[in-house]
Amino acid sequence: MNGRPATPPRQPLRERSLTAQTIAGLRCLDVVVWPAGPGLAVRAFFASGTPVTIFDPTPLPETTTLTEIRDVSGGVQLAGVFKPANPALPATIPIATSTGTLHLTAAPAETTGFAGLNAAILIRMEEPAETVRDWLEYHAAAHSLQGAVIVNRAQTGGAAFANALRDLMAMADSDLELVVLHCPVPLGRADLGPEAHPFLAPDAPGKDRMAAPLPDPWRAPLGEPLIYEIVKWRFLARARAVLSLDVCDILAPRPQQPVVFDLALNAPKGVVALDGRRIYPWRVRAGQRARFGDHICRPFDAAPGMTRWCVAPELAGLEATWRTTRVSYSKTDPSQTTGFYRCMAIRNPGRATSELVPKTSLIEDPDLVALALDIFGHKPIRAPKSVPHAAPDAACSRTVIVTTMKNEGPFILEWLAYHRMIGVDDFLIYTNDCTDGTDTLLDLLQAKGYVQHRDNPFKAMDLKPQHAALQAAEAEPLIRNSGWAICMDVDEFISIKAGAGRLADLFAAIGDANMISLTWRLFGNSDVHAYADRFLLDQFSRCAPEQVRKPHQAWGFKTLFRNIGIFRKLGVHRPKGLKPDLWGQIRWLNGSGKPMPIAMLRNGWRSTTATYGYDLVSLNHYAVRSAESFLVKRDRGRVNHVDRDQGLNYWFRMNFNADQDRSIQRMIPALQIEYDRLLADPEIRAAHDHCVACHRARITELRATTEAAAFYAELTSDRMQKLCRLQAHFGTNVFSAGPQVIPPDLHDRDLPANFFFTVEPTGEAGV
Repeated sequence: MNGRPATPPRQPLRERSLTAQTIAGLRCLDVVVWPAGPGLAVRAFFASGTPVTIFDPTPLPETTTLTEIRDVSGGVQLAGVFKPANPALPATIPIATSTGTLHLTAAPAETTGFAGLNAAILIRMEEPAETVRDWLEYHAAAHSLQGAVIVNRAQTGGAAFANALRDLMAMADSDLELVVLHCPVPLGRADLGPEAHPFLAPDAPGKDRMAAPLPDPWRAPLGEPLIYEIVKWRFLARARAVLSLDVCDILAPRPQQPVVFDLALNAPKGVVALDGRRIYPWRVRAGQRARFGDHICRPFDAAPGMTRWCVAPELAGLEATWRTTRVSYSKTDPSQTTGFYRCMAIRNPGRATSELVPKTSLIEDPDLVALALDIFGHKPIRAPKSVPHAAPDAACSRTVIVTTMKNEGPFILEWLAYHRMIGVDDFLIYTNDCTDGTDTLLDLLQAKGYVQHRDNPFKAMDLKPQHAALQAAEAEPLIRNSGWAICMDVDEFISIKAGAGRLADLFAAIGDANMISLTWRLFGNSDVHAYADRFLLDQFSRCAPEQVRKPHQAWGFKTLFRNIGIFRKLGVHRPKGLKPDLWGQIRWLNGSGKPMPIAMLRNGWRSTTATYGYDLVSLNHYAVRSAESFLVKRDRGRVNHVDRDQGLNYWFRMNFNADQDRSIQRMIPALQIEYDRLLADPEIRAAHDHCVACHRARITELRATTEAAAFYAELTSDRMQKLCRLQAHFGTNVFSAGPQVIPPDLHDRDLPANFFFTVEPTGEAGV
């Protein structure tokens, strides 16, 4: 039955209101009545939080006989029969409760107008009449809509909205059956905190955090799902099929396919599920309201969408409860799911797209563009088109490391020799405020053609040193003309397991990939306390286990990436500023050569149990070195989190000695050859020796102070040495609070293999 039944001429748009009333402290949203035999069928709907037990099913004289008392989504729905002394429909319905009789204002059911029609429950926030008109006309033309109950949740201006919509529909010569149902009480949830605003995009993976305002109960998520039951019993019980959407939601086109109403009629249980996806404009023209046709973009990495429904009331049965996201007692067929779009600029009037979603996730969707141009007849602002760089040919496919340093002189030559030996071609090094000869050594290495050395411009740029260096590096020819690039530190070593351990072997193993994650393997001090001018790779082989999910720094990664213009800028852990229309060109593998998930493409910076891998490559992170060198590191300060002390908590988080990995040591003979070649230059040797002498002198100065001596004693204590082999047994909150929250004798206990200890965020311990 696709056409309308023969009915009398239709009324103009009708306005109705919930009979919302509060009596004896009980908030009743609506009461619906209709003739039933010698009496009246009654449906009463009470707001969420109403106790079911307060209602008395035993009829009192001149009260309603309750046949059903049902808790629905926190609210209460009553079904009953009332036999009035006067056969005329009464203005009030009496319902007995444990505290007395409620005399509730009732509204007559008006189901005749929608009988046999394809109708919609349309939830309106504060969208203008023009937007509602566009919604109705689109669904009438493209999806055979024949009527709608527009639930008007707006706090003010309801009559003006209804009048404007009435005029617009008259101008269009529309014959849709329309009711505007005003809601004099807020239907939103008032219990939401500031993190739960529903109309902004969910937090994206990584570090995107969209600011959200405090929720307004008029605009907050629907807190009274009984509104669907109210609309069913009051208006739509006899409709052919009913679609449930919000004004900001539009069904996707279904050319040459059955419309959603017919799908519901053909579904075994009379219900078809609707699967929603958020869509966005690239930009709305200044001074204009957002329209459906502006929405031509979608996030390529979108989270799962929303669920709505379409139901054939007679087939599903009127006793099947209509809720926000489903109809009870109905198992839908996934193959019959119909898509819809949530138009987020209409959902969030006045907000720029960048306030609703990270624009690095947005791509134009050809289907949405066609919908805007061909169906809505709108000319949207199009997303810009990006052109990737041509991949450098083999002759200029050089690999560059960009890094920042401060007082790292004694460790530079080993790091430089190692990475030159494995195939790194260029080094761009930024320094600031060095006092140990680091600058002199790097200037000398630059003069001899080994590195490029720059002063860090962070003070003039008002940025943290590491961020300032990366921003400045983007303009450097060394970076712009590189084939591969990585941002990493002087305490990090690329450990390649593939082939002979060189970059050429890694590149051969990853094929056409253009990004590869180098997951950290945290290497501890191996209980080495004193500084020695020896290779780190030889001294420190104790490390974290491969499976180490805590602390969150343990599985951070750095990213070696092909410089082909997919991203706009350098980042500490990976390139940033994805050009979203180029996302499909990313070929990103983890350290075992397995593809990284789409959720990581924009902002991911640490591995998980699903994404870590060390089979091809890892990044050995010697964050603490010896206890004496750690004193100097703490004294020097940090290049990124400059306001955070590198104290005992940092030592505990980064000084993992539970496992052992000597795989990188196979490269020491080749490293020694390159290292000796550099030191064969007497100027380089003199500069290196000066850095070593400065480092030793600073260690002596620090250990002579009371504070540093006590700190050193704590670092090298038997307790800390043992705890730094037990990190796998501790929860996240222990790493946040520090080792002082661990019972003082725990390190001496005979602990079982599955032992686990954590604390509450407040510091309260628990095992």
